[in-house]
Amino acid sequence: MGLSRKNVLMLLHERTEKYADKVALGMKTQYGWKELTYRGVGLLSRKLAHYLLTVLNVKKGDRLAILSESKPEYGACVFASVISGMITVPLDIKLTKYELKSILSDCEPSVMIASKAYLEMAKFLQNEIPSIRQILVIDEPSHNVDVTSIYQLPDNYECKWSLRSSKSTAFIIYTSGTTGAPKGVEITFQNMMAQLDDLKIALDKILPYEHVNILSILPMNHLFEMTVGFSTFLNFGFSVYYTPSLKPKDVLSIMREKQVEFMIVVPAFLKLLKTGIEAELNNSPKTVKAAFNIMFKLAKFIPSYRIKKLMFKKIHAKFGGHFSGCISGGAPLDVAVGEFFERIGIKVYQGYGLSEASPVVSVNVDRRGDIASVGRPLSTFQAKIDKETGELILKGPSVMKGYHNHPEITRDVIDEDGWLHTGDIAKISKEGHIYITGRIKNMIVLSGGKKVFPEEVEAVLEKSPYFSEVCVLGVSKTFGVKDGAEEITAVIVPSQDIYEKYDWHTVEKLIKNEVKKLSLQLTAYKRPINIIVRKEPLPRTTTRKVKRREVKEFVNA
Repeated sequence: MGLSRKNVLMLLHERTEKYADKVALGMKTQYGWKELTYRGVGLLSRKLAHYLLTVLNVKKGDRLAILSESKPEYGACVFASVISGMITVPLDIKLTKYELKSILSDCEPSVMIASKAYLEMAKFLQNEIPSIRQILVIDEPSHNVDVTSIYQLPDNYECKWSLRSSKSTAFIIYTSGTTGAPKGVEITFQNMMAQLDDLKIALDKILPYEHVNILSILPMNHLFEMTVGFSTFLNFGFSVYYTPSLKPKDVLSIMREKQVEFMIVVPAFLKLLKTGIEAELNNSPKTVKAAFNIMFKLAKFIPSYRIKKLMFKKIHAKFGGHFSGCISGGAPLDVAVGEFFERIGIKVYQGYGLSEASPVVSVNVDRRGDIASVGRPLSTFQAKIDKETGELILKGPSVMKGYHNHPEITRDVIDEDGWLHTGDIAKISKEGHIYITGRIKNMIVLSGGKKVFPEEVEAVLEKSPYFSEVCVLGVSKTFGVKDGAEEITAVIVPSQDIYEKYDWHTVEKLIKNEVKKLSLQLTAYKRPINIIVRKEPLPRTTTRKVKRREVKEFVNA
């Protein structure tokens, strides 16, 4: 029976039975490893579901909000929410209490589960949001916590599983929003099952193993993590390990200890690892650097990843010796970063998606040689380019139900024929491969009517080792530019190395010269007219997307 013909409850029961004694979820703590087997996840989720149904008397469609770091118990809470018929609302722990209050006022949860680290925040929110009847703590009980832990609930695992329609809402995922207040994306059970079906087909091509150890570095409120890093990998029967620290040395330590083979990452993490490897090489003897450079050039012509792993075995040893590759998503991947890892024998599969599509639309599983492509659409998606705007539009069972409490905004992005308007400018090759080239709302319109997408300019500038961050904008001049047309402006944050070597005047001069030099790779009208060097990091959302509106305010100040 195909996944699409099953429901989530059947799938949950089957996996906890089939892989009962295998580690499902684990996390490194100061006391060692905390691990839950598939059976353990099933028991804890049923115990919590029994309490929700019989003691709190939750009803179908009630909301369960979770405010916690990623940890093994998080998954059990998600499954308990499904069993009891509730809608799960994963919250972003990096948001302020006022932002969280706005979200909870919108979704009105009846129960909130929080980690010890965010318990005081949860108590504040309970006082502000009348709908929250009870808070539970996700961690094991301790003497200094006065709120009931999910581990302290009665050991009763019998409960009537609450069956739901495939079209009913399973999750409300609040987008981080680069230009405004967060919107709650309603993801249905049909959406989730379509994703599991599609991702099983796609990932079978690159993970044809009985068992794989996965390292998770993304938060569970990120739908990419919830769908792929959590739901899909548990569907495969893999073991998923969480890290409390994103410092490269801590991540690499866990990769070695747990013999991690695969990861879900964002491009910024890959760039951080690449920078670390290069910094170590730069501090190595000249003979070591020379040997690496020769092998790196040769690797371009070697298709075998096994041979490349042998060539760069010292680097692979730092990753534990078992790491084969990763899926990169959440933001565009710098081609140079992807090619670096491919050269040293680590496969990088660029994916594309958006929360409104549950979220994965494509993964480049069959064309790694072309890093710029995000692959073909997953099997249940239809994809095409709007002829008038160049926008990528999508249709399929993974398209969201809509924005919670916002039918009018929903109609703006899902048309009457069911096509989801992504807001992304793209091209589709004859073979069906998608190439994302920019965002409609970021487009810069020049005085002659020519249009420039900042992403393509940023891709060129980001190649410089002198730049830590790059943001390209269209900024109107106060004089000389007609009809509200804009000039291309580059805002650059220098790398730490440059700060340490030179005074600020020299840094500014060096950065501006570097921008001008790199810009020669671009058509003349796409080159930045204004170059602004900024000391502070660029403002970003919690998912690391640049807040372009705030950068523009900084430029115009």
